[in-house]
Amino acid sequence: MQQPSDGYLGIDVGSVSTNIAVLDTGGQVVDTLYVRTQGQPIAAVQAGLRTIKERNSSLVVKAVGTTGSGRHLAGVMVGGDAVKNEITAHAVAAMHVEPNVKTVVEIGGQDSKMIIIRDGVVTDFAMNTVCAAGTGSFLDQQAVRLNIPIEQFGDKALASTTPVRVAGRCAVFAESDMIHKQQTGQQMCDIINGLCQALARNYINNVGKGKDIKGPVLFQGGVAANAGMKRAFEEALGCQVVVPQHYNVMGAIGAALLAGEATDGKPTVFRGFEVVDYTYMPRSFECDGCPNRCEVVEITMNGQVAARWGDRCGKWAVSTE
Repeated sequence: MQQPSDGYLGIDVGSVSTNIAVLDTGGQVVDTLYVRTQGQPIAAVQAGLRTIKERNSSLVVKAVGTTGSGRHLAGVMVGGDAVKNEITAHAVAAMHVEPNVKTVVEIGGQDSKMIIIRDGVVTDFAMNTVCAAGTGSFLDQQAVRLNIPIEQFGDKALASTTPVRVAGRCAVFAESDMIHKQQTGQQMCDIINGLCQALARNYINNVGKGKDIKGPVLFQGGVAANAGMKRAFEEALGCQVVVPQHYNVMGAIGAALLAGEATDGKPTVFRGFEVVDYTYMPRSFECDGCPNRCEVVEITMNGQVAARWGDRCGKWAVSTE
């Protein structure tokens, strides 16, 4: 593997996975890493950085960006030059891959998003964090229940010629309907194809409701690995759906690009790969100073308070820079 001298680091900390991307200063992806968060984001980030350092021994980090639900925590841990939300990170990565992209379909482990882009600007977006139907964790669950490796789920769907209609508006109803179809003797590949079509319909009718969906369409997130879901979206939208090469780490790629823009030649605040051996301790407490009763999150690094956030008035604020 090519060893870069200078590069940008992007870290996307989600509930299911923690993704890391290394880009050279020209914006080309040099290395990527996908690890399971397993409810321990600090350990996942440290393990991921350790692996990245081992695989890119000569890397000189010029900028670090963090995104995802754990972006603030990761930003404090590593010293983030840019701490951005997932919408911004995924949009930037999509436009980097396809400058003319107009719609981004992103489905991860626990949630899904749609981003509408016009002339290089995000004009609309929507997120679904309520229902699990269509997310990676739901598909994982169904693969386990059907005793089919998740890697084969898409191929099974593509083998179908007569998909059955599966109710996809709710994860519970979808599973019940699949069980019913199995009991009536339907072919497994047709049931899986029917599920993919149902989940695509559910996404378009809920997350995409009222959205002006136009191509080019990019399909990002872990679920994009499922060829059955890609075909289902193409059938439902009536246009080609493009799955980028690094579909499962696009958030991290966007974070790295944003970090490069944020530093713009200025020194990075990256703490160095030594953070893999630091001791971090997060805790939260409720402030009783006023009726707001804010939940304040505090993280200590090697025994010293590194950052606090969550209060509305700034009473407990400690800089996260």
